[in-house]
Amino acid sequence: MAANQEEPDIDDSLASEEELEQALAVLAGSDPENCSYSRGYVKRQAVFACSTCTPNAAEPAGVCLACANKCHEGHDIFELYTKRNFRCDCGNGKFGEFKCQLILAKDEQNDRNQYNHNFNGCYCTCDRPYPDADDQSNDEMIQCIICEDWLHSMHLGCTTVEPDELQEMICETCMNRFPLLWTYAAHFAAPPVISVSQPEEEVEVDVEEGAEKEESSPSRDEEPSTSVEHTKQEEAANRSSPCKRSHEEMTSSTANATTKTVVCRLEELQAEGPERQRQGAVFWPYSWRSQLCTCMSCKKLYVAAEVQFLMDQSDTILAYENKGMDEPFGQHPLMALTNSMDRVQQLEVIYGFNEFTTSMTAFLEQCVAEGKTVTVEAVHQFFEELRAKKKRRTNAGNQ
Repeated sequence: MAANQEEPDIDDSLASEEELEQALAVLAGSDPENCSYSRGYVKRQAVFACSTCTPNAAEPAGVCLACANKCHEGHDIFELYTKRNFRCDCGNGKFGEFKCQLILAKDEQNDRNQYNHNFNGCYCTCDRPYPDADDQSNDEMIQCIICEDWLHSMHLGCTTVEPDELQEMICETCMNRFPLLWTYAAHFAAPPVISVSQPEEEVEVDVEEGAEKEESSPSRDEEPSTSVEHTKQEEAANRSSPCKRSHEEMTSSTANATTKTVVCRLEELQAEGPERQRQGAVFWPYSWRSQLCTCMSCKKLYVAAEVQFLMDQSDTILAYENKGMDEPFGQHPLMALTNSMDRVQQLEVIYGFNEFTTSMTAFLEQCVAEGKTVTVEAVHQFFEELRAKKKRRTNAGNQ
């Protein structure tokens, strides 16, 4: 997110804490100890790419959180946030002689995995890395919920909206891949604000406001008038509103119940109109998926377009992060410790903390199993082994 102030203020500190809390939620939603390969194609998990092991752009690969932490220590890995229906590639045919330390036997490839240029460290329609050393604008990046690519806000083709109110974004390319979404966008998405270039300056035009102006001054050649259509749309909306039903509609609701259950929601929306201008990315509230029609015909359309996951509320990033935030982080000490660190440093601290807790638990369990007393000397030896392991990892990463 771009910063326009020279000195950090309270808002910046809160934003930094929220970003770290989100990072912890992303990691907490995935298993840091066990390779996710045995779970098959996981609905959603944190995924990482290792350019040390798979530098070939023609053979992209992704690894789970546990493998990033345990199998690729000291490697050049980068975070891909979360991916949908992904199976861990660590140690499969794409890694050559390198084998996963957690699960040795794996299929040669995971044919159902979907890859994009993110796995090669590039993002957006501009195909640039992040962070980009050649770009000082520090532009915010937003993930499309369908293709799962990350796009700069300046390349969305529209003005971004407040993330607190509208949390899901579908890029223009994906909207056009499944054009029926434009119908839903006209009724449930944020009103479009498209950037329009003029000879001397760039202005932002609210499409809905522009449409109202056109309605107030219709052309003489237009027939019927836009205002008449608008009136019909309001009447249709009033008829569909539960607080504006007539006595006749209320008494006949039982008779029409059977018909209502088979009516296609999409066809109703198309009949109501108007359709939204097909330009720019679209921002949606989290509740919008519940508005999608789930009749048999529409379900077939979702499957044919490979977007059937849109019908699943648990597919959302919010559902995944809520799962992670159910973990007892609260005001986690890591949050206070890493406030002044960048993203890479934060992840390194989190990985180190996970490794420490795992090693300490194993050490104590071994002492209990062997009936040994935890002595000062044993604790010192434990930390010496941790330091030696860290030194070996650091030396390997510098070679």
